[in-house]
Amino acid sequence: MEYLIQHPELKHGTIKVGFTPDEEIGRGAHKFDVKKFGADWAYTMDGSQIGELEYENFNAAGAKIKVKGKIVHPGYAKGKMINSMYYASKFIEALPKNETPEKTEGYEGFYHLHNMEGNVEDSLLHYIIRDHDRDKFERRKQYLIDLVDSMNSEFGSSIFEIEINDQYYNMKEMVVPVMHIVDLAEDAMKALNITPLIKPIRGGTDGSQLSFMGLPCPNIFAGGHNFHGRYEYVPLESILSATEVICKIAELTQKKYL
Repeated sequence: MEYLIQHPELKHGTIKVGFTPDEEIGRGAHKFDVKKFGADWAYTMDGSQIGELEYENFNAAGAKIKVKGKIVHPGYAKGKMINSMYYASKFIEALPKNETPEKTEGYEGFYHLHNMEGNVEDSLLHYIIRDHDRDKFERRKQYLIDLVDSMNSEFGSSIFEIEINDQYYNMKEMVVPVMHIVDLAEDAMKALNITPLIKPIRGGTDGSQLSFMGLPCPNIFAGGHNFHGRYEYVPLESILSATEVICKIAELTQKKYL
C-alpha cells in the first residue's frame, strides 16, 4: 500500500485491505464483515514459495471421539474394569493406516489424530478430517460415525461417542464462476517473469471461509516455509516478490476492467 501511495503514476481502482487474525486456530474469518469490506474479490497472502497461486483447498471437519470406561480398584477389577485407553487404542487401529497426513499428498485426503488424552475412566481423541472432494469428505465423516456404531455393537455397550463439526469447505466451488480473478493473478506473475505454480492447498486458508461468505478469495504466495514447525521462516526476497505481484494485479485490473 505504501508503494502504491508513493507511486501515483501506477493507476488502479479502489483497493481494500483487511487483516484476519487467528487463521491457524480457525477463528477470525467467520467474523469478517464482507459487506462492510465492500470488495468484489480479494486475495489472501498466505502461500509458500514464490509463484504459488491456489484456488482449491481441503474440505475440513473436526471430530471428537469420547471413550467411556469404568474405574475399579485394580486389585479387584477382574470382569469389572473398563479401561477407556485400551478401547481408544482399538479405535485408532481401526482407521486406514495409509490415510494419514504422513502417507498422503496432492488431492489425497486423510484422518489426522492430532491430540489425545485419557485415563481409565475417560479418554478423548481429537481428529481432523480432510478431503478436496466434497463427496469423499462426507463419506469420511460417515465412516467415523459408522465405526463408532459398529464398535459399540461389537462391545455391547455405548463406550464410544462422536461429535463432528465442519470447519470450512473447498473454495474452488465459489472461485470457478469468477475465474478471471485467478487469471489476473497468473497474468501478473507472468508479466514479472514469475512461473505460476497453480496447485491445491493441502490445508486451509481464510480465503475458503471468505469465499463462501461472498468474497471470492484465491491465495497468493507470501514466501513462508516450514509452516507450523519450529523452523518456520520467510525470505525477504519472497515478500518483495509478493508485493510486486499485488501491485501488478492492481495495474492489470485497472487496464482490463476499469
